[in-house]
Amino acid sequence: MARESIRQRLERQQAEWRPGIPKPRRSVRTMFASTVLVLQALAVAFATLAMIGLYRGSAALPWLLAGGAALAVALVACCAVLQKPWGLKAGWVLQVLTFALGLAIPLMLIVAAGFTGCWIYALVKGRQIDAENAERDRLEAEYRREHPDESESPEGTL
Repeated sequence: MARESIRQRLERQQAEWRPGIPKPRRSVRTMFASTVLVLQALAVAFATLAMIGLYRGSAALPWLLAGGAALAVALVACCAVLQKPWGLKAGWVLQVLTFALGLAIPLMLIVAAGFTGCWIYALVKGRQIDAENAERDRLEAEYRREHPDESESPEGTL
């Protein structure tokens, strides 16, 4: 049944498409934030592997490995929900959980601080670039309405 809904959605999108319809612009903030989360997942995965050597023979090792692996998977999975209203909040929760990994490996606090800085930069700069892109798209659409007889872009074709 899920396959049918995907097929129906694709057919609807294909039926609505016409030549000349521009592809919707992707959010730069989402792309930046996704990049940070994936790289952070790799760092968490390697930290989880380091716990094997640090806690060999400890009864807590299976729990630490499961927690680290779950955090790495959650970081990657969060990339898929960043566009949802609660997606960025989930990203912030994962930033806090990465700091919590510092309880097992104290040097992870430095890594977590670095990734949190990257996360903040990605959100702030991504929002700024998205706003600039929206303004540029608005101005370009206005220009095209005012100059319908001219070429595709104000600069002409390349």
